[in-house]
Amino acid sequence: MRIIEVFHSVQGEGPLTGERTSFIRTARCNLRCSWCDTPYSFGPGVERSIPSLLAEVARHRTRYACLTGGEPLLQSESVDLVRALSDRALTTVIETGGSLDVRPYLGIPHVILSVDVKCPSSRMEAKNRWANLPLLRTTDVVKFVLADRKDYLYARRALRTHPVRAPVVFQPVWGTDAGRLADWVLRDRLDVRVMLQEHKVLWGDVPGR
Repeated sequence: MRIIEVFHSVQGEGPLTGERTSFIRTARCNLRCSWCDTPYSFGPGVERSIPSLLAEVARHRTRYACLTGGEPLLQSESVDLVRALSDRALTTVIETGGSLDVRPYLGIPHVILSVDVKCPSSRMEAKNRWANLPLLRTTDVVKFVLADRKDYLYARRALRTHPVRAPVVFQPVWGTDAGRLADWVLRDRLDVRVMLQEHKVLWGDVPGR
């Protein structure tokens, strides 16, 4: 697999926020979101074997793993890696940009899919794979990253057009007004979670944290 980094940190997003987690960041991405906070993942990375990744994760002694990117679904070996993590009783969050098919991962135990829906500020909304959303389970999560009012209205409309069983997270782009987003959600009484990126609250915008 082509890998950018493997590191040990606190999960900063989604349903496992705050949990000590082993992160595997894959190389390359098929999207170019305007607000991307990990553009260093666009590069080729280094070739790593699945056994070497498993050994490094084991040294962290965590119950949770996170496969992120870049875009981990671009690499066919990701399925084998997630199966191997599952065999070792690790719960693995797969963070995907939402443009690729999630079906190969649905039958693997101990997997949480975190699927983005791209809003207009990302300039990638045309890449959304809407067919993924009805496949998601109550243990998965749908994430909207929101920069402004236009994004909010887009996300609200998307939820009406594409209802989901999975919990929904509205996450403000780092540095934007999170309180304003929370006010909009409260006013409209949306059944979503407004969540910040906890790792950035703790350490700022630092790679590998």
